[in-house]
Amino acid sequence: MSVHRLPGSVEGRLRATAWRGDEATAQLAAPRGRPTDAEVAAAVAHLRALGYRRVVTSALGAPEQEPFLRAGFVEHERLHLLRRDVERVAAPRDVTLRRARPADHPAVLEVDGRAFRPFWRFDEQRLEEALQATPSARMRVALRPDGDEIAGYAVTGRAAARGYLQRLAVDPACQRAGIGTALVADGVRWLRRWGAREVLVNTQEDNEPALALYRALGFELEPVGLRVLRLDLEEALA
Repeated sequence: MSVHRLPGSVEGRLRATAWRGDEATAQLAAPRGRPTDAEVAAAVAHLRALGYRRVVTSALGAPEQEPFLRAGFVEHERLHLLRRDVERVAAPRDVTLRRARPADHPAVLEVDGRAFRPFWRFDEQRLEEALQATPSARMRVALRPDGDEIAGYAVTGRAAARGYLQRLAVDPACQRAGIGTALVADGVRWLRRWGAREVLVNTQEDNEPALALYRALGFELEPVGLRVLRLDLEEALA
């Protein structure tokens, strides 16, 4: 999957990749703060010249949304944002966890594909981006109770005193067995050991099982969530 270095960006603040196997759609991300109106306009023009027909953004907080909205982007989906302190999470004792290995990635992505609807599914590129999104990160897998197959995984990241649950996925056939709780507890324990004070996670507003899990584990909803925005490049020309 190609990563486009966009003209007009400052210190690599904007980048784009093809969207998860859809070569007509680009994802535009601003991993280093809010871009300017000029940067967004230059990125849109560049992606249109490359032949893309649609652009979606990464999940954005309210301040980061502003230049995209001024450029004509509209809301595609809303996300809840939740936060908790890195106090201990009680974990079930009968869930086996281990460090993820590169050889696990195909099985991990299969689980991810079963756990999420198509728009949100990870591919290898998105998995690598999640692992590289913070200065330090780790990935852990949970095994099925009846064997060595992977039943779930989590990517946890840390930047200074803030932790991020970047990804949590449990195979639907293995849900309600404590796997999600065990993975979250493991990530929180790692963050606490390395000095983080809080952990954030986001989830789709219609993902009720995930929201119920996070609330049960002590996460609290932030008053303002995140949004993914989109722009139809063909309509924008009309």
